[in-house]
Amino acid sequence: MNNDYTGFEVWQECRKRANHSYGSTKSFPKEEQFGLTNQIRRAAVSVSLNIVEGCGWQTTKCTIGFLNISRGSFHELETQRFITIDRKYSSKEQFDVIFNNFQSGKRLLNGFINSYRKLS
Repeated sequence: MNNDYTGFEVWQECRKRANHSYGSTKSFPKEEQFGLTNQIRRAAVSVSLNIVEGCGWQTTKCTIGFLNISRGSFHELETQRFITIDRKYSSKEQFDVIFNNFQSGKRLLNGFINSYRKLS
């Protein structure tokens, strides 16, 4: 499979979600700067970074491992976003938009993982 990750739709979409996570956490309370804000941003970036790192490996098995880590970061993000609702840092409407974006991102990532599995 081609290792030029910049052409992969999944990477492009996950990168957009990471940038959105930065914007959507700007309004969080100052005391969350090194807490939930930082965790959300790191997990969002981790999704894209693990796609990139996986594409850099020479074996399908290693690539799939990093793609699974990327999927795990999506699950972290979902839980963190539930906490933003609990803490009233986000509205239910904001949460629904973000959650739906995560679901579509996970579908893209799952399809990408499945395409790699077919190579092995």
